[in-house]
Amino acid sequence: MQIAPQQLQAHLGKGLKSLYTLHGDEPLLVQEAADAIRAAARSQGYSERTVHTVAGAHFDWSEVLAAGGSLSLFAEKQIVEIRLPTGKPGKDGGGALQQIAENAQGNDTTLTLVLLPKLDWQIRKGAWFGALDAYGATVELAPVERAALPQWIAQRLAKQGQRVAAGDEGHRTLQFFADRVEGNLLAAHQEIQKLALLYPEGELGFEQIESAVLNVARYDVFKLSEAVLAGQAARVQRMLDGLKAEGEAEVLVHYTLAEDIRALKRVKDATAEGKPLPLALRENRVWGAKEQLYGRVLPRLSATTLDELLQSAHTVDGIVKGLKSPDWPNDGWQALHRLAMTVCRACLAPSTSGEGGAGSRRGRG
Repeated sequence: MQIAPQQLQAHLGKGLKSLYTLHGDEPLLVQEAADAIRAAARSQGYSERTVHTVAGAHFDWSEVLAAGGSLSLFAEKQIVEIRLPTGKPGKDGGGALQQIAENAQGNDTTLTLVLLPKLDWQIRKGAWFGALDAYGATVELAPVERAALPQWIAQRLAKQGQRVAAGDEGHRTLQFFADRVEGNLLAAHQEIQKLALLYPEGELGFEQIESAVLNVARYDVFKLSEAVLAGQAARVQRMLDGLKAEGEAEVLVHYTLAEDIRALKRVKDATAEGKPLPLALRENRVWGAKEQLYGRVLPRLSATTLDELLQSAHTVDGIVKGLKSPDWPNDGWQALHRLAMTVCRACLAPSTSGEGGAGSRRGRG
């Protein structure tokens, strides 16, 4: 049984299941969901808690299996918490988790809480995860995407009695806040809590937030490619500056950008040969948010434009490895910035059915 994160609190208010599984890579959201389950359990008499962290291939699952049936002399109900940081229990662990899930049925003295990282589709199809989902409740805690972050911030402010101004001013304030905390949800939560300490309930102005909220953004190199494909030039600039400041490897940033260009070229060629776009995207392992972005930008990119972008990516590959190239910056980060901005502009170009390179289109603009 799958439960949406926003529905968890209402679900807990109606009664507890004996098995919950939380999976996701966002520590703050996983922590808050687990805390909500523990609090609901404590209010219903689950006074004892044991924690088992699965580490190493030789972990002894017998102790976890025994925990579900053993209460101390001082407790009538207990929480058994199983933490699996790798998300891969192995053969023995998979069998143990299936048994734990089956034993949870009708068990009103033990609540089992399983904490997992983000899981790929192959793991979700596994028998052990299927058992956890079938016999209990599973909650996926996905990261808050950049587009949804301003609304998330506004909701958190509202919980502590604060808000931004209505209209464009409030929109600008929330966008500024989101830029400062992007990719670092735990720090965003802390900055929101700080505002409750600094200012009374009510409306917060832009100047108050500007002076109080630290720049704690953390950038993911793989999110960079999504921003580039979306043509978000200002955000791309911030991300590149942030990645540089965090010490990210130039080679990895280049690989991410170049791999997108290569994949765009392969998909473009496949569709030109008559292959349906959904099939071409799947064959090139393009899915999720990128699937939508590819579908939007491919009509804007001619074969000539993609050839030019591939050549630029090849040039920048040499630059980040120490080679110089005429008409290109010698600094690797400057070259990466130029490459990223070139792709941004190409992804925002008008749709075209003809063959015109990025350079020729820019000339006409």
